[in-house]
Amino acid sequence: MSATDKALETQLRNIQAKTGKTLEQLTALIRDCGLSRHGEIRDMLKRDLGLGHGDANTLAMIALKPAEAPSGDVLSEIYSGPKAALRPVHDKIMERAHQFGEFEIAPKKGYVSLRRKKQFAMVGPATNTRIEVGLNMKGLPANARLVVMPPGGMCQYKVKLTETAEVDDELIGWMRQAFDAAG
Repeated sequence: MSATDKALETQLRNIQAKTGKTLEQLTALIRDCGLSRHGEIRDMLKRDLGLGHGDANTLAMIALKPAEAPSGDVLSEIYSGPKAALRPVHDKIMERAHQFGEFEIAPKKGYVSLRRKKQFAMVGPATNTRIEVGLNMKGLPANARLVVMPPGGMCQYKVKLTETAEVDDELIGWMRQAFDAAG
């Protein structure tokens, strides 16, 4: 089991502890609430159960996933087909990021969001041959590798990677700065 899968399991255990409900009870609550859109369900979970945005988002995603799809295998879906060769890059990024301390992993449709009090990074395939790491932090000078993003986006910087060797101390240093600033 990858570190990301373990983190998702931990997040789901924490949600169950916060709400006092089992995952099956939470899924039934969502199924019976009469809502069908992800955002509506997420907002209901935040409002009615007092969950944070990331926990509510993850729970809504899990509950809406078709029954035949394994709930903890989001990365296999993101890194399927021609993108499968990028999974080792992702795994190495996550292995190094877990050394920072605790954070939440919120799986999205095509990437994972890494959060503390707020999102500090996004990791996912941008193409069949490239992963992008989006970083939320301020005040760093751009260079050929650390690309400044337009204002108003989800991340202020992005770094493009194609192989595990690019998961180096420079990238991890930037990620650590973003992690520290988020919480």
